[in-house]
Amino acid sequence: MSHLLLPVLPLRDVCLFPEASLTVAITRPAVVRALELSRRCGNRLVAVAQKDPLNQNPSAVGLHGFGTIAEVVSHEVQSDIDRKIELDGHRRARIHDMLGLDVLVAEVEEVEEGDPGDEWGSAVEALARYMHAHADLRQFLDAQRRSKEPMAWVNLACQHLPITATARQKLLESDAAERCQKISRGLDALLKKEREG
Repeated sequence: MSHLLLPVLPLRDVCLFPEASLTVAITRPAVVRALELSRRCGNRLVAVAQKDPLNQNPSAVGLHGFGTIAEVVSHEVQSDIDRKIELDGHRRARIHDMLGLDVLVAEVEEVEEGDPGDEWGSAVEALARYMHAHADLRQFLDAQRRSKEPMAWVNLACQHLPITATARQKLLESDAAERCQKISRGLDALLKKEREG
C-alpha cells in the first residue's frame, strides 16, 4: 500500500469510518490551520481520535495509531476560528510518523479493509434488528450513508451507535470480517440489555 503525508484532524470522542460521513465543528486554531493545509492535499486529511478528548492541544502521543483518510466535502466558515466541516471517510490508515508541534502532519499507510466474507450478513441482520427498535436511527443512518455496499451500514453503525470511544477505536483497527463479527455480537447484546432494562 502507498504512503501519504497528510495533515491531522484530531477528533474528540468519535471515530470516522470508511464509507461514512461526519460533521465536525472546528474551534481550535491549530486545527483550523491543519484544515487550511488540507486544501494543498486535494482536500484530504487523516482523521484520528484523541486518547484524551479533553486535551485541547494533543501531540502525536495523544492520538491513536489508526485513523481514516478523509476528504473535506464541505467547509463553512463561521468566524476567524470557527469552522463547520463535513468529512467523507475513504480508507483506514496506519500512522507511521507524526511531525509538528502545533499543526500535525502524519505519514500514513493506507490499510486494506479485507474481505468481510459472509460475516457482513450477520452484522447487517443485527443492525436491522437494532434499527427496528430505534426507527429514528434508521432515518439518521440513511441520511449519512454514502455507499450502497453492505459494509457501509456496518461502518455507520460502528460510528454512530451508543458505544464508548475506546470501543469505536478498536472497531476501526479491526479488518472488515472482524469488525462485522464484533458489531453483530455487540448490537445483539446492546438490544438485549435495552429490553431487559
